[in-house]
Amino acid sequence: MEPALAILVGILVAVAVWLMLSRNFVRLLLGFAMLGNGVNLSIFVAGRLSREAPPLVVEGEVVLGAAAANALPQALVLTAIVIGFGLLSFALVLAWKAHERLGTVRTDEMRVAEPERTP
Repeated sequence: MEPALAILVGILVAVAVWLMLSRNFVRLLLGFAMLGNGVNLSIFVAGRLSREAPPLVVEGEVVLGAAAANALPQALVLTAIVIGFGLLSFALVLAWKAHERLGTVRTDEMRVAEPERTP
């Protein structure tokens, strides 16, 4: 299971980098979100995926440490999902307002604050 998820992480990161290299601001934001999902998935896989031991242990039962999945990466990923969603929604509203004001989502045409270059 872990090798398939490692390949999926590689695909997510590759697509995210491809989207982030685009000159379109919305594609950049979608690439940023996909990169976050790839990183979250890699952290989740690093915490071991196991079906050997149940997540809830009956009182008095002994479970070996290697058999159970680590709960810390799961908690970190859950926190990162919430923070990433908030950041993405803020950035999408920012892109929407920039499109309303400038009339474009292309990053090359959004450079109104930079001075003109003289050759």
